[in-house]
Amino acid sequence: MSQVRLKGFRAFAFFGGIAGLIGAALYPVVIYPYLHIDEYKEVQKVTRAGIDQETVQPGGMKVWTDPFDKKK
Repeated sequence: MSQVRLKGFRAFAFFGGIAGLIGAALYPVVIYPYLHIDEYKEVQKVTRAGIDQETVQPGGMKVWTDPFDKKK
């Protein structure tokens, strides 16, 4: 079986397609949440509304803090 070497546009299209697939896979997991922080804050407020942190937190561990809170 002989190897086929990609040249010119075919090579660009092949590697561009791979980069596009990686970007498309990462967008909903990494980029979208980073750009829409307020939306995720609201979801956390709703889902954690009925949870008392003191009763759920294991002994001796730090109480949960907001990961989106900016450091001062």
